[in-house]
Amino acid sequence: MIWNPWPPAEVARRLAKVRSPWYVAGGWALDLWRGEHTRPHEDIEIAVPAAAFGEIRAALPGFVFEVAGGGELWPLDSPAFHQHHQTWVRAPETDRYHLDVFREPHDGDVWICRRDPGIRRPYRDIIRRTAAGVPYLVPEIVLLFKAKAVRPKDQADFEATLPRLDPGRRAWLYAALTRIAPGHLWLHRIEL
Repeated sequence: MIWNPWPPAEVARRLAKVRSPWYVAGGWALDLWRGEHTRPHEDIEIAVPAAAFGEIRAALPGFVFEVAGGGELWPLDSPAFHQHHQTWVRAPETDRYHLDVFREPHDGDVWICRRDPGIRRPYRDIIRRTAAGVPYLVPEIVLLFKAKAVRPKDQADFEATLPRLDPGRRAWLYAALTRIAPGHLWLHRIEL
């Protein structure tokens, strides 16, 4: 599996006609929030309400969509579609992957955390845009998801982002992380 990720501006250009909320997630979202490219990114993730996934597919005709999970890939029409939330987008002529689409739980215009359905926020509160109009996920939610594995890149993202979080974002991250992973090693660093 070879990745040739589109930069965020290219993703935004290709998805310009999508009306449902979508946003860049992961490490790229943190770079967009900080306004600087801080490290290499081997892929690019976006998220979309699960019910709006069809709009993403329609905006990318000619590309192959495959369900990704547990180190495996499956066709969209396989049972894996309902078991995993990630969908990789591949150019058939090159076999290179350009985009990872997260199909997220939601209730209408409200985002639902896939790790704890009690954590919810309206999309209008979790999506910000760059000056060029690229939508991205707010940093406190990005860090919440990065806390799961704490790979070296996740730790680096945490270290670079935490000092820039205002008290409201820090408090939200602390409360959400306490719900999902009580005793997490980042909690003592987040405390106000």
